Amino acid sequence: MKLQQAKVKSVMSGDTIILSSIENPDRERTLSLAFCTSPHLKKGGDEQWAFESRDALRKLVVGKNVQFSVLYQIPNTKREYGIVYLSDGRQLPQEVIKEGWTKLRDDAGRKDDVPEALELLDSLRSDEKTARSEGKGIWASKGGYIAVEHDMGDADTFLETYKGQTVDGLVERVLSGDRMLLRLLISPTKHIQVMTLVAGIRAPATERVNPSNQQVQPAEPLGDDARRFVETRLLQRNVKVDILGLSPQKQLVASVKHTRGSIAQFLLQEGLARCTDFHSTLLGKDMADLRAAEQTAQKAKLGLHKDHVVKNAGGPNTMEAQVIKIFSADVIFVKNRAGIEKRINLSSVRGPRLNEVSEAPFREEAKEFLRKRVIGKQVRLSIDGSRPANAEYDAKEVATVTVGDKNMGLILVQEGWCSVIRHKREDTDRAPNYDELLLAQEAAEKGQKGMWSGKPAKAKQYADASESLQKAKMQIAGLQRQKKIPAIVDFVKGGGRFVILVPRENIKLTFVLGGIRAPKSARNPTEKGEAFGKEAHELANARLNQRDVEINVQDHDKTGGFIGELYIGGQSFAKILVEEGLATVHEYSAEKSGNATELFAAEKRAKDARKNIWADWDPSFDAESNEPEATDGLNGDTPAAKRENNYKDIVVTEIDPNNGKLSLQIIGTGTAALATMMNTFKSFHLNPSNNISLPGPPKTGEYVAAKFSADGQWYRARIRGNDRAAKESDIVFIDYGNSEKVPWSKLRPLSQAEFSPQKLKPQAVNAVLSFLQFPPSKDYLNDAIHFISDITAEKQLVANIDYTDPKEGTLYVTLMDPKLSTTTYDTINAEIISEGHAMVPTKLKPWERAYSDILDDLKKKENAASDAHLGMWEYGDLRDD
Repeated sequence: MKLQQAKVKSVMSGDTIILSSIENPDRERTLSLAFCTSPHLKKGGDEQWAFESRDALRKLVVGKNVQFSVLYQIPNTKREYGIVYLSDGRQLPQEVIKEGWTKLRDDAGRKDDVPEALELLDSLRSDEKTARSEGKGIWASKGGYIAVEHDMGDADTFLETYKGQTVDGLVERVLSGDRMLLRLLISPTKHIQVMTLVAGIRAPATERVNPSNQQVQPAEPLGDDARRFVETRLLQRNVKVDILGLSPQKQLVASVKHTRGSIAQFLLQEGLARCTDFHSTLLGKDMADLRAAEQTAQKAKLGLHKDHVVKNAGGPNTMEAQVIKIFSADVIFVKNRAGIEKRINLSSVRGPRLNEVSEAPFREEAKEFLRKRVIGKQVRLSIDGSRPANAEYDAKEVATVTVGDKNMGLILVQEGWCSVIRHKREDTDRAPNYDELLLAQEAAEKGQKGMWSGKPAKAKQYADASESLQKAKMQIAGLQRQKKIPAIVDFVKGGGRFVILVPRENIKLTFVLGGIRAPKSARNPTEKGEAFGKEAHELANARLNQRDVEINVQDHDKTGGFIGELYIGGQSFAKILVEEGLATVHEYSAEKSGNATELFAAEKRAKDARKNIWADWDPSFDAESNEPEATDGLNGDTPAAKRENNYKDIVVTEIDPNNGKLSLQIIGTGTAALATMMNTFKSFHLNPSNNISLPGPPKTGEYVAAKFSADGQWYRARIRGNDRAAKESDIVFIDYGNSEKVPWSKLRPLSQAEFSPQKLKPQAVNAVLSFLQFPPSKDYLNDAIHFISDITAEKQLVANIDYTDPKEGTLYVTLMDPKLSTTTYDTINAEIISEGHAMVPTKLKPWERAYSDILDDLKKKENAASDAHLGMWEYGDLRDD
């Protein structure tokens, strides 16, 4: 007999198998086992033992390479009968007859007189007799009946019963890579055959006939490959079936797993399927594994992804920026450190839509939810994609926005204020946590949160209190009684004029900053604004637009506008404008409002720094102020002035070894801005293209970038003097106060606007320790400097600004360590005197005489140090010298 080789594709019944060619799997033939017959599976009802009979044969041969020979063929049919030889030497039908799963046909051997066949037949009869006598297989006295249902019945009831369960199954037929007929083995006596969609994927379609017109629809590219891939691994194999849900057409959706894992994952890895978003919520966290498998195929350009192009965002994928405006629940405007503004759409989410009746009422609530959480804050943007401008839409970037470690897109969806966009299959501009977003939306819908509640809050109506002078007069008394009223800046009209919302009063009003005059900006392109009006308007927009603020209402104007103070983060915005040189103090209204002292001090600082409006200011234009003399408070006279408490958090950055004068940094927005600027400054000077020398010899007073010798880093500096012969400059680092001589080759222009002193004022402030006179001896002075350095180094201290020199701007300060100081007498200044490193000045300035109680305490400490011969008092009392 001629032996042939083939692979067993499937088993039709306990006596018939389907063979496929090893070289060409599409070539198939049907082979029945010689002389045998077995119970058959029928849609109308299986014969007794039909499933068990087929299953016994299936377990022996499916998926295996075998040898076979054809013994005979029934005339006028193509049906062949033969013998199958297994790799371990066993043969069929002998094995299945021995186990009682098939029996000999009644006409076996009548038409065949080949000696080998007759010999085989005799052996089979003997095996059948033994199996029958032992009650094996179909010869058992009872059993063999399985109730088989060929559909789920009521799909919703079926899902309610089995959802979340893992059921044993058997793949009966593979229609395509993502669709198969499964036999669910519910129990030993109950099976359900159901068409099943493989969860999480969409495989290309195979060739099929349209039932409506009988036209053949060709297979999609790789459709047959995907089907064959699954058939080879799963057809008539035992699988685990995770029941997940139903498709819109009420077909079962399930994860199908063989011994090595999910078939969906393997299809994706080979590029024979794509992920489908519609099953994401059914799969939950398992969807992430499928996404990863798909990305593996995309990177390798396998199968369906052979033309895949890696997305290029056209720039850095992440950036830090400040949120300056909320356009809607899914669109924000940001400004990066370079000052560039961008519109950003939150990835894969969409706020309530205006054209959707059920969503539109929630638009303002959703927008306000986002505003409260991100406006004015530094956020991290991970750019997920971009859209070029076209005739219908403007260009836009989509990004994942995080504040700290909180993903704002996810939070919006979780709270029901945004829905998740259903992307097109080829759309890769999506959030990396897209599946998490889908799950969050499903949970929000079930929990009826936000716009899924169907109960929008009543739209807040703000009455316009500035609509007329009469309405303003009706509101003014109630507002004046309140202090620091919480409000929201709804619109910035100019540097000092705003539209303000006051939620607790349900009013909106036009608000004007009192005590100052800000230059007017142009209201339209054809109008010309005042000098620095645009800059003041831009600063107000950047700091205040849509921000939570506090207002003190003091008066109203003739048109119904309200006049007063506005605070952002506890700071007066009028003071900020004046300090930046973008507003001037209006003396009368400043005095009336009670903030004149603060505003005039801010204006003085702006003038000294020649900021903006004061760029060409000449001190001679201002009348000189004469400081009045005061009586000597030490003699018990009335103090010249009451001591003011003006505490600031500071760090000491430099101590002049020649005289003990200090350089301070006052901790606040300036120090935070300096840290941000220095990161950019460092990156700028690391770029070789920015290695630009000064255009000529430096000039005294000129601002430059200078390389510090101690660490080789670049810092902002100012020229104090030049040695033209040595080609070096005596410079002071304006943000830290230290100085050194630097060769001209290590100087660069400070011409970049983002680094200029007008953009960020010098952070080092000159200061003198109040009430101290250091010893003239160089040795004792060095001891004093070392002592001060030890107790102030790398510490955040508190300084009370006792007096500010009106000409030089030098601060006279009393320093305190907040961890140690408990009273106004327990200060670092006092400690320096107690250790004998300084004395109370013998000649007091007029302002010092005002602090009689402080001076009395310092005198006592000075006497104690002198008596103990500490420090400068080592060899006696110096006060008589």
